[in-house]
Amino acid sequence: MGRWTLHLSVGLGLLAVLLTSYCVDGNYCLAAKDSTCSACIQSGKDCAYCPDEVRTFDGPRCDLIQNIKAHGCSAGAIITASSSMRIEQVKKINVKLQQAQVSPQLMSMSFLPGQERTVDMEVFAPTKGPLDLYILMDFSNSMADDLDNLKSMGKDLALLVEKLSNDPTIGFGKFVDKVVEPQTDMRPVKLQQPWPNSDPPFSFKNVIKLTSDLDFFTSELQNERISGNLDAPEGGFDAILQAAVCGDKIGWRAHSTHLLVFSTESAFHYEGDGANVLAGILPRNDEECHLDTSGKYTEDTKQDYPSVPTLVRLLGKHNIIPIFAITNHSYTYYEKLSQYFPIAEVGLLQEDSSNILSIMEKAFEVNIRSKMSIRAEDRPKALTAQFLSSSGDVAQFGDFHVRPGEIGKFKVRLKAERQIEEQHVCQMDEEDKKGTIRVKPTTFSTALNIKAEVLCPVCDCEQNPSLKATRCNGNGDLVCGKCRCYEGWMSAFCNCSASASSRDSAMCLGPGMKEPCSGRGDCQCGTCVCYDPEQYEGPYCQYDKTQCQRSGGFLCNARGSCVMGACACSMGWGGPACECPKSNQTCLDTKGGICNGRGQCVCGRCECLDAGVPLTRTCEANFQAQLGMCEAKRSCVQCQAWKTGERKDKEKCDECTFKVVMVDELKESDKVIDSCSFRDEDDDCTYYYTVDYPEDPNVKELEVQVLKKKECPPGGFLWLIPLIMFLMLLLGLLLLCCWKYCACCRMVGFKEDEYLLRQSLLTSDHLDTPMVRTGPPKGTDVVRWKVTDNVHRGPNHPQAQIQPNPKETIQFPISLRLNRLFTEHLSRPEARDTELLRKDVADNLNEVYKQIPGAQKVQKTSFRTQRNAGKRQDHTIVDTVLSAPRSSFPDIVKVTEKNVQSGSFSDLKVVPGYYTVATDREAAGAVEFQEGVESVDVHVPLFVKDEDDDKKQLQVEAIDVPLGIADIGKRFVNITIIKEHATSVFSFLQPAYTYSRQDGVANIPISREIIEDGRTQVTYRTRDLTAKDKKDYVTVEGDLTYGPGETQKTVPVRLLELGEKDGLLEGKQVKQFVMDLSNPRQAEPSVMMFKKGTQNFTTSDPTYTIPVVRTRNQDGPVTVKWRTKKAQRFDLSGPLKFGPGESEKNIVIDPRAHPGPIQPETFQLELFDPSTSAIVGERKTTLVNVTDGEMVQMEKMGMGFVNQVCTSPGGHLFSPTNAKATAIGPKNIRLNWDPPSGNPLGYKVKYWIYGDPEKDAKVLDVKTPQAELTNLYPYCDYEMRVCAYNNIGDGYDTDIIPCQTLEDVPGEPGRLAFNVISPTVTQLSWAEPAETNGKITAYEVIYTPIDDDMKPVGAAKKVKIDNPKKRMLLIENLQNAQTYQYKVRAKNSVGWGPFRDATINLASQPARPLSIPIIPDIPIVDAEAGDEYDSFLMYSSEVLKSPAGSKTPSVSGDDHMMNGKWDQNFLFPGGSASRNLSASSSPMSTLSSNYRGAGGNSLSRGVMMEGGGVHTKEVIMRKRSENRGYTDENIRDSIVMGDISSNFPDLDTRLTPGIPDTPTRLVFSALGPTALKVSWQEPHCEGDILGYSVLYQLLNGGEVKRINVTNPAENSVIVQDLLPNHSYLFKVKAQSQEGWGPEREGVITIESAVDPKSPLSPMPGSPFTLSTPSAPGPLVFTALSPDALQLSWEKPRKPNGDILGYVVTCEQLHGGGDVRSFQVNGDSAETSLTVPNLTENVPYKFKVQARTTQGFGPEREGIITIESQDGGALSQYNSQSVTRRDVFQLPTEVSTRTNVSHTMYNDPFFSDGMMMTTQHTETGGMVTRQVTKEVVQRTVTGGATVTKKIERFYEA
Repeated sequence: MGRWTLHLSVGLGLLAVLLTSYCVDGNYCLAAKDSTCSACIQSGKDCAYCPDEVRTFDGPRCDLIQNIKAHGCSAGAIITASSSMRIEQVKKINVKLQQAQVSPQLMSMSFLPGQERTVDMEVFAPTKGPLDLYILMDFSNSMADDLDNLKSMGKDLALLVEKLSNDPTIGFGKFVDKVVEPQTDMRPVKLQQPWPNSDPPFSFKNVIKLTSDLDFFTSELQNERISGNLDAPEGGFDAILQAAVCGDKIGWRAHSTHLLVFSTESAFHYEGDGANVLAGILPRNDEECHLDTSGKYTEDTKQDYPSVPTLVRLLGKHNIIPIFAITNHSYTYYEKLSQYFPIAEVGLLQEDSSNILSIMEKAFEVNIRSKMSIRAEDRPKALTAQFLSSSGDVAQFGDFHVRPGEIGKFKVRLKAERQIEEQHVCQMDEEDKKGTIRVKPTTFSTALNIKAEVLCPVCDCEQNPSLKATRCNGNGDLVCGKCRCYEGWMSAFCNCSASASSRDSAMCLGPGMKEPCSGRGDCQCGTCVCYDPEQYEGPYCQYDKTQCQRSGGFLCNARGSCVMGACACSMGWGGPACECPKSNQTCLDTKGGICNGRGQCVCGRCECLDAGVPLTRTCEANFQAQLGMCEAKRSCVQCQAWKTGERKDKEKCDECTFKVVMVDELKESDKVIDSCSFRDEDDDCTYYYTVDYPEDPNVKELEVQVLKKKECPPGGFLWLIPLIMFLMLLLGLLLLCCWKYCACCRMVGFKEDEYLLRQSLLTSDHLDTPMVRTGPPKGTDVVRWKVTDNVHRGPNHPQAQIQPNPKETIQFPISLRLNRLFTEHLSRPEARDTELLRKDVADNLNEVYKQIPGAQKVQKTSFRTQRNAGKRQDHTIVDTVLSAPRSSFPDIVKVTEKNVQSGSFSDLKVVPGYYTVATDREAAGAVEFQEGVESVDVHVPLFVKDEDDDKKQLQVEAIDVPLGIADIGKRFVNITIIKEHATSVFSFLQPAYTYSRQDGVANIPISREIIEDGRTQVTYRTRDLTAKDKKDYVTVEGDLTYGPGETQKTVPVRLLELGEKDGLLEGKQVKQFVMDLSNPRQAEPSVMMFKKGTQNFTTSDPTYTIPVVRTRNQDGPVTVKWRTKKAQRFDLSGPLKFGPGESEKNIVIDPRAHPGPIQPETFQLELFDPSTSAIVGERKTTLVNVTDGEMVQMEKMGMGFVNQVCTSPGGHLFSPTNAKATAIGPKNIRLNWDPPSGNPLGYKVKYWIYGDPEKDAKVLDVKTPQAELTNLYPYCDYEMRVCAYNNIGDGYDTDIIPCQTLEDVPGEPGRLAFNVISPTVTQLSWAEPAETNGKITAYEVIYTPIDDDMKPVGAAKKVKIDNPKKRMLLIENLQNAQTYQYKVRAKNSVGWGPFRDATINLASQPARPLSIPIIPDIPIVDAEAGDEYDSFLMYSSEVLKSPAGSKTPSVSGDDHMMNGKWDQNFLFPGGSASRNLSASSSPMSTLSSNYRGAGGNSLSRGVMMEGGGVHTKEVIMRKRSENRGYTDENIRDSIVMGDISSNFPDLDTRLTPGIPDTPTRLVFSALGPTALKVSWQEPHCEGDILGYSVLYQLLNGGEVKRINVTNPAENSVIVQDLLPNHSYLFKVKAQSQEGWGPEREGVITIESAVDPKSPLSPMPGSPFTLSTPSAPGPLVFTALSPDALQLSWEKPRKPNGDILGYVVTCEQLHGGGDVRSFQVNGDSAETSLTVPNLTENVPYKFKVQARTTQGFGPEREGIITIESQDGGALSQYNSQSVTRRDVFQLPTEVSTRTNVSHTMYNDPFFSDGMMMTTQHTETGGMVTRQVTKEVVQRTVTGGATVTKKIERFYEA
């Protein structure tokens, strides 16, 4: 037995060596590991299996066939497999046949796994083959001028298609959008005609089928009229899909090129918008044709838009090439979209579509016909395809440039994969291994069909085993030469029983081992069987396959595998970690040599010999570093060769580090580093020398060879030199005299001294500054000029002392005048002439500027003309941008000037005398005065930047006249640019401050220069340089507020001590951070107004005291005047002065100081004429009511009025005094109070959570005047009262004492959700902890690869997310098919909470299709990056968004989930229930909520029911201390302004009979960023209403516009001409025969995103919403149960008066049922109300209105519906039906999934089918809350004690 074990160990060791050597050479056959014969031959081509029973060979049974033979296996026994390839149909291409052709046409081939085959293929594209051109045009109203232009181009369009093809057809289709709200105005009148002279709205219509009758096409096009819709994005995707799949109805031909021209100016809806924007359109697009007989799309309102991948697939399937002709508004959207198509073109469409023909022609002729994109369609998953040029190079898309009329040749390489995502191809489904591949160009319909199949052969010997073979000792079967042992037997020959196998453990101990098999396996028959063969290997399981060397973090550099403890590298790689390529490709120099012959290629890198000069990575001379080499060696060459020059003294010459070599002939210039020549000043002769590498590689200095012979002028003419010099001197004197004479007559200079510009009015970043010439205008003068920015800053100015980095790469705008006339084509960037000239300019300028070190290629090239340029104003000026280091400015100017003077840049001809070179702070240039020209413009850059001072100055200077005789007169002109009116200038006192870490704090002073005194603010923020946040310092940001007269503030920045590790590594290194100042602004003015809108007094009051309050800025003194109006006995006025800090003053009127009796009356007080820095608020008047004092007293007595507080001391005790509450912990509050007079026996403390009813309070009985409340909720608001008691009973309570418990660590986050994007990429999201116990400040995510036993198999990665709103993480580069454990925990100010964990293997989850990258700001982490937080956490600007049609992602943490869906049998036995909660403002949007339950316990809710009439209920709000965020959504928003319902007293006075009352309700509904619908209710009037008048104007003044409504039945108007983000005042009044009634006023603003370049132009497709100063915030609906919800809203931004509470009304939208009303008290920032007893499938309208001291503000409306798809399911499950009753029965555990509709493209918190992270998401006029459920379980435990438990459930 021992000998056998020894032999086996030796055999295993030999196998390991062989395996290592084979893996190095890429032996894939060894992957089968001798498992079975079939597995061996399925490993790939040339894999063979040796079935010899007697092992006469010394290698593995499975290996390459040549290795099997070499190791001694008998040739006759070797088992292998083969494949085949056959051409079944081939016809040569016939170029005379003008249609697309391919050759061959049909082939069949089979593959073994891993095998490749290459096929030669030819294609032919005719010169003018058949062409089908289908034009698909947006017919929304904004495209009206585009349609008119297209109609006028009918003939030109016909000529174009005839030019493009000799067999064309042309068709036409139109689209708008789905005919449903909010895309379309659904009013009947608008459905007939949405705009004047327009057709009814529609989704898509095929107007003209593809036809060859061009005249018919032109005539039919004239009959078309525009239509219209409401929102900005259009439904073009529906139209594209129908045009693609309805082949017969559109008219596509089989053998023609199919072009689809898509023309629009708007963005697009795509998959998911049907569920997110429209009301209830949920089914995915079925990709079928749905056109009726008239060509209209019939399913637009029944299914969703298609996704981007769907369009890409279908257009490719039907060989349709899209050409997108898009206006500038949406061009970038379609530019991104086009990248998803294999071939597509995008053209920039003019606003009126006047250039659509040129876009078509250019797209087809220049791009589509010149490219040939080859595709392999219908390819099985197991096969991959590559396309190669005829030379064998792999060609990417567009690399095949085949001219029409020529035969193109290329190769197709097909390869059968061995495995797909860790799955062997032979384990895949049959359809994934076998199929017919269609190889064809994208524009072709014909294709090469390849019948391909991956073979998975099976060995015959496995089908006929030798049973109980003698070779196997009768204990097993002999299968293909190997024993397959029966149960209980093991070893290679089945001669070892399992029962005895563990006794030979000593044979499994290797040298130095303490445990058998290294503790990683079982010892069986003296042989180790490793627990996990995929990880451990070796005779003793001593090798771990994950512990080989790594390179760049990758095991074996991902270029090999870990075998027996060492890296077995793939072919072409070597080194300990496979980090070294064996090829020398990376060491090739520019001449094709290895390291330029001056180094060795080691591990793919050149190790260069020291040459004494800078070298590149391939050991070549670094010419950029050698500029000036000739000049550097010049003086040494002179002194050594000629004993002349500045080093001719011997001492200086000996300092030279090299020795020259004198030669008779120099080497050619292209064979040396540099060739040099200079003139010797001593003898006027020229000498030559070269610089090159030394021939001896050991010599470090360069070799300098000097030509022995100089070139000197002839000696016979030396006597002429003095004569020539004398004549030149005489000539110079004469010219000087002439110049002096002429200079007196000709002057050049600037026309003006100064220009004053206002930045907000600038329309260009340049200013054309005229320069004039006086005197005789003969000859030419060229004037050089320069401009300097910020000359107003002195040398000590902080900004002036900050020197820019000279190595920083910046942009240099350059302008040149070309020697060619300007044509109209050059004004169009997409014109062919423009493209050609742009390329010509770029090629030549790049050639010239490449001599500038660090210069990049020019970009942003455009062409223009310049007026007032003399005789050159018709010449073309080119503007371009060169990027180079900042220090290159002088060199760029010199190079530019030199080439301008020569008249050419390489081969580009320019006009001498004109150029401009600029940076971001200076510029230089030249202008030319031609003969007869007296004035030209200097095109001066203005350098406008955000960080400019409020008032900055540029100085333009005329430097000199290098060409011409003019003198400079007015040399300077100053340009001053003023920002909007500035009151202060903020700056730092010094440019830099230095602090020591020991200081602890860096106090940074910020100075304010006062221009106009007042209250101002500035924002500050620190950012990292070499100092890092949270490592060296703590970043700060905020606002500084300066009061009147204040000139300096200090910002403290906390400095951190170095840790011990950092101190050792960094030593004394100086670290730097930067503080930035931004957004200087004037602080808000003081607001003064009356405290109340109504003041009530009696005639018995001695004085009338009317309070006036001051809010906002209270730092300085302000004054306001007041006066009485309509008073009977007095007319008073006076000033009211507020000092600094004063917030309230009283106006006191003594009625007795005025003549006449004091009688009841009503008069007004008014505030007016406030001082500077103050304004009068909303309550500028107050109504004073004086009533009869005696009557009031009698009324009180009649009602039995008793002041209970004044009860005698012998009765109930008074309330305790001075009660104070202090939080002493997260669950404890301490109360102290002073005892009342009397003899209290004890005290009772009542306490409850803020928002709960006081009657449910807990009561604590104590005997001393103090108490400690315990077992409270952390970070929760509590309210308390204290009363004393005696023998009589309880005394009076104190006022409510509020207190908030301290924070505690948060609970674990909500359930984790995974959005599986691919097997290695997932999007992880989680919910906020149910109990935050404070304000969440950060989250930490840890993910670890684990095995089946939950043990880690790799390093854990940590990610810290400092932004608590971003509860989502995209993790990339995970290990394929590896199970990971994910853990998430939250942090608040107390510390970290517990982890929530989940485990998932992405490979087992369905991947989701991807769409356009839209959602911004999702954290992304790379799983292969480092282990520190800062090293790999980043935020992306664009993350892929999955379409809504995808299935719900898998959710971890619940045993009853299956692929993200609930098990229906678990939900409700016998059925399933699904309920939708719909929410909208108008129209309705949709939320869906799925409930699940278990058990039958009841959940009690206190619901007060009242019979009949209006239901009222006093509700106290619940408040948690937390911040909430909102995002806008693009739906219509509604705000209602008017009076409250009749439950409240009418404060209006009655009008003259017959005059209409004020319209009772004013409703604003946003239709778009500039469109508004104004509606009102008919007012009460005793007569007939004749009509209405609507007036509106900007709130800050402007033209008053009027709309007269003469039809009294109409009570709404639509206003189209509003400006975005501007507040408007609307007034509506009614008219009768008696005259006009009073007006109803409302202030409204449509908020939306605008174009930064045009603040009055909204961005297409951007969200919009309404706001008004005094309306409650958007409504939030939260699902609580099938018939109850929670309604929440925010406090009005600018309430008209102090808020006393709110009135909420609820009624059925379509009538029926009672109107329910709720009064909600309080003034919280956020308020909520629970509304029970709602009915399923009935839409409800909710209205919320603030009640203030001034009355009632405008209403905020919202519409909600609880929809049930299976109404009976819930009642079937429960023992009692869910009905409207006092006790509401539901299962105890309720978990709700809420999908929020109307998710916009730019919503950072929502991704389809996932639970997102915000608590709120605003949808126009409402907010949909993501917190799905708060279950309150209360159990009465006895007496007055109430326990409460709060649980929250979250689900993706």
